[in-house]
Amino acid sequence: MGAKRDGRHWLWLNGLSLVMFGSFLIFLVLQSVFGWQANNNELADFGRPAMAYWDYVLSGDFGEQTFENWESEFLQMGSYVLLTAFLVQQGSPESNPLDGDKDDDPGPHPDAPGPVKRGGWVLKLYENSLGLALIGMFLLSFTLHLLTGAAAYNDQQALHGKPPVGVGEFLGSSEFWSQSMQNWQSEFLAVGVLIVFTIFLRQRNSAQSKNVAEPHHETGT
Repeated sequence: MGAKRDGRHWLWLNGLSLVMFGSFLIFLVLQSVFGWQANNNELADFGRPAMAYWDYVLSGDFGEQTFENWESEFLQMGSYVLLTAFLVQQGSPESNPLDGDKDDDPGPHPDAPGPVKRGGWVLKLYENSLGLALIGMFLLSFTLHLLTGAAAYNDQQALHGKPPVGVGEFLGSSEFWSQSMQNWQSEFLAVGVLIVFTIFLRQRNSAQSKNVAEPHHETGT
């Protein structure tokens, strides 16, 4: 009984991340299946043989669709983390309070993370580790989008009997930047809407919302 209770308790403690990553995997698999079917339909239109599922998963087409979305998500989150360290929005719980920083200098808490106890350059790096990690994920996704996008573009070129292009040429193309911008603009729109909506609207028990009874001008959490 104790083990079962501990297991349920662990699931409860980690429920949010488990649901998020579980949903991610489900939708990624569904994306691959529907993308594979759509790709084979396109190949059939050109009189080409169908592609095996795993060949499609390893193709530029699937990689491009995946990484161009990851790129925009990590850009959004990385920028959001960094911008909220310097900018405020009156009335939004997504903002720091208007009367100063939310994070005082780290004190000698016995359960503080190791870098806090160590101090110096390790602490300085740790103080900025979240923004650095998210921007790093953006740069990795951007690179993978570029490489797989070039491969997918060249597959399309081959279907139409046109010569392939290099990665550098694809980087300078309107095709690549159109793919990026159509995702980037939507991410910043979504975050901007969330910031403004949370000034006036509420969701009881959500960490992203102010308490229902708090006034509109209340800023931060």
